[in-house]
Amino acid sequence: MRFRPLFFVLAAAALLVTAAFAQRGRGFGGGGFGGRGGLRFDGHGEGPKAVFPVNGEFHFVRLEYTDLPQFHRRFGFGSRNGEGDGWWLVDWPDADEHFSQGMQRLTRVETGEPRHMRLGDNRIFDHPWIYATQTGWWGLTDVEIVRLREYLLRGGFLVVDDMWGPDPEQYQVFTYTMNRVFPGKPITEVSESDAVLHVMYDIQEKDLSFIPGTRHLRRGANGQVEVQQPFGTKPAWRAMSDDKGRMIVSVNYNTDIGDAWEYADAPEYPEHMTALAYRYGINYLVYSMTH
Repeated sequence: MRFRPLFFVLAAAALLVTAAFAQRGRGFGGGGFGGRGGLRFDGHGEGPKAVFPVNGEFHFVRLEYTDLPQFHRRFGFGSRNGEGDGWWLVDWPDADEHFSQGMQRLTRVETGEPRHMRLGDNRIFDHPWIYATQTGWWGLTDVEIVRLREYLLRGGFLVVDDMWGPDPEQYQVFTYTMNRVFPGKPITEVSESDAVLHVMYDIQEKDLSFIPGTRHLRRGANGQVEVQQPFGTKPAWRAMSDDKGRMIVSVNYNTDIGDAWEYADAPEYPEHMTALAYRYGINYLVYSMTH
């Protein structure tokens, strides 16, 4: 697995991610959509639909997988602009397109169209970075386990997101799966000194905070949007590394950067949370392509 070198723009505008999304409701396509928290997200249909070149240095690759039978997600909306069945497509395609647009705006990476594929697709080895959501419900086959191990050992990077407590079931499913991939390899807490938190943006201890899904947003008595962290949960930023100490799996637990990307165009979604989600995502990508 070989990737081309990157040359990133470090101008002030790029360092302030929020500036890229200051004109919310005009930069991205979409339409009004009722959030699970009771909010309605409007004002998304004024801009043109996202257009990406077919090929690029980077493609947002979403991992397709089959749900465990007891947790199967039936057909429904994945986002305002996508529908299907299975947990893998939650926030698709909006999150994928919005993050890709952020890459276009904030870096010089040639960003191509977002893609989604299964582990059995040989094209996966052309991509240094894959994203999987709701991995507390995934059911990987033995063949997929072997392929994921090969992908990561050949230099790939996996970001997992939107996995929740306080019920330990989702995390137990995820850790059981990863123990099949790398038996006995620990999942550790990301420390403030880890390179992944500083490779592009400096993410500090204060930034290791809860990033809400739309179901965690409420309209307060004063009309302002309020964030309600689920009772009994605490955000955790964890990782798995290879034998040389290179991070190969980023584990976002009790937090939802995918929703922050999906609703990057929504005035109702807290802007500082969106900005933080982009910092994390871009740092993960830059790390994956430079380490």
